[in-house]
Amino acid sequence: MRTHTPSSDAFALLLIFFPTIYAAFPNAPNNYTPGRGDCPSTRPSVRSAGSLSRNETSWLEKRRNTTVEYMGDLLRRCNITDFDAEQYIAQHQTNASALPNIAIAASGGGYRALLNVGGAIQAFDSREINSTASGHLGGLLQSATYLAGLSGGGWLVGSLYVNNFTTITDLRNGNVSSTWQFDNSIFEGPATGRIQIFDTAQYFDNIYKEVGSKKDGGFETSVTDYWGRALSYQLINATGGGPAYTWSSIQLQDSFANGASPMPVLVADGRAPDEKLIPSNTTIYEFNPYEFGTWDPTTFGFVPLEYLGSNFTAGSLPEGAGCVRGFDNAGFIMGTSSSLFNQFLLNANQTDLPDVAKIFINKVLGTISNENNDIADYTPNPFYHYRNDTSTNAQSQRLTLVDGGEDLQNIPLHPLIQPDRKVDVIFAIDSSADTENYWPNGTSLVATYERSLNTSAGNIANGTSFPSVPDVNTFVNLGLNQKPTFFGCNSSNTSTITPLIIYIPNTPYVYHSNVSTFDPTYNITERNAILQNGYEVATMGNGTVDPQWPTCVGCAILSRSLERTETTVPDVCRQCFQRYCWNGATNSTTPPPYNPAYKSRQVLAVKSAAAERIGGMLWSLVFVSLSALWAVS
Repeated sequence: MRTHTPSSDAFALLLIFFPTIYAAFPNAPNNYTPGRGDCPSTRPSVRSAGSLSRNETSWLEKRRNTTVEYMGDLLRRCNITDFDAEQYIAQHQTNASALPNIAIAASGGGYRALLNVGGAIQAFDSREINSTASGHLGGLLQSATYLAGLSGGGWLVGSLYVNNFTTITDLRNGNVSSTWQFDNSIFEGPATGRIQIFDTAQYFDNIYKEVGSKKDGGFETSVTDYWGRALSYQLINATGGGPAYTWSSIQLQDSFANGASPMPVLVADGRAPDEKLIPSNTTIYEFNPYEFGTWDPTTFGFVPLEYLGSNFTAGSLPEGAGCVRGFDNAGFIMGTSSSLFNQFLLNANQTDLPDVAKIFINKVLGTISNENNDIADYTPNPFYHYRNDTSTNAQSQRLTLVDGGEDLQNIPLHPLIQPDRKVDVIFAIDSSADTENYWPNGTSLVATYERSLNTSAGNIANGTSFPSVPDVNTFVNLGLNQKPTFFGCNSSNTSTITPLIIYIPNTPYVYHSNVSTFDPTYNITERNAILQNGYEVATMGNGTVDPQWPTCVGCAILSRSLERTETTVPDVCRQCFQRYCWNGATNSTTPPPYNPAYKSRQVLAVKSAAAERIGGMLWSLVFVSLSALWAVS
């Protein structure tokens, strides 16, 4: 049994000598434009969601074995009094079903979520300097089986996996090219050291032509195509934002294929183009490296992600039909999970965006019909005529998706509570902007809980189980949104597999990280402050707010495993559960405006990018030249 974690220096040397060993691949046949060609000898088809895929099942055998060493080391450092956690893991290491099965869920919330969850992942990553010191939680990432994200949390997940399963520190320090450089907004494009207004013009022109090429190739496009391409310049370390990088290529990474990293999962909601509000029983779709599809009883099927864009009918490809590859562009998928930001684009003329950006956006909107303006278009629908009796979308050749948080489930818990995945404990990092001042109040947990109770009207719950949670007023009145809280501590209250939820809400430790979801610009100091605050939130100030927090995290990780192995719960764990488990108390009265105080005495003094902004007067100077450029493109 290992008693130390891999050093950051050793990992850095590995990347120097084997720089592509962990990389995603630019394996699309024609950059951003999907390509049609021959199918493999085993033609792809839609499978039923009645079980895990063969690929995921095979991968799990490797992943669960890989987590043993890291989990033993993490639990040893959690210092669970009178309990040898490392020996417990060693004792059960040959029986993966007895071991803890951990997942991490990264909420939406734009750049606020990207950075806040980024700080938490930094705290959970044993490769980070000092992350395995006393009071820290390094190794939790290496112990997790799944890492799910949506919207801004999805950007975080995508940034890690498309960029060599890198570290947050490398992304922050610019060691991964120009990624995570947010002082230039997404509406300006990356800084190159030349005159920015001309760089911005070229940036928009490149995006416009790439999406236009996809359309010319016979594929439907939407605003999300442009949004995803722009995101890629900030999130993917590759020339031109990596137009050929695909989400399915993650399965080819050595680190993922060998089970050395968790499975990344992104979430989106189904929505018809003319549908204005997303109902709570909307179909929830997931993207993992192997597949795209849904566990919901409506469609209840998955298609191989690599061949998304092919003309599936009734679950298979017609005889003689070829296969499409490259539709699953990594930026497009990250953009799909965050398509809420399309609304920002649609209202560009009412903002202080540079004139050059407004010109581009208006040109884009002029080529797209109103019904397409806030969706991601996945035409041809891979589930066309599949499950005609239950799927509301089976008769349509179009499949349109939106931001995974639009059904109020802003934490991507749905993929993680599927009974087939048998997840024990979920670290739910919540960076939502539920209150008027952009702090979370438990809305996402309530939405997931209520959906899990919906066993009528098509049984959308479909066997999922979620622990009981209180109403959002109780979250605020009892301070459940100011500190970590455990939900589902007593598993005997449910009759089916129910994970323990470790709810970790964004709250100010060293910085007021409640920035607006739609703020596109962050200087280096503010970016780093939000990251640091996220680290402090996840570790409770590195154990300074509660020295027993690491112990209680260890107890939560072990909880379901101890039940399965009929092992006596250590006394210190009982104390932890008494302290952090929601006890069922409620206070549903309307709370006063929520303005949390700092948790730490060491507060960071930061001047935000918003305060530094001057406006876009100079951008108007390029209006004529840009108009001429795009008039002929």
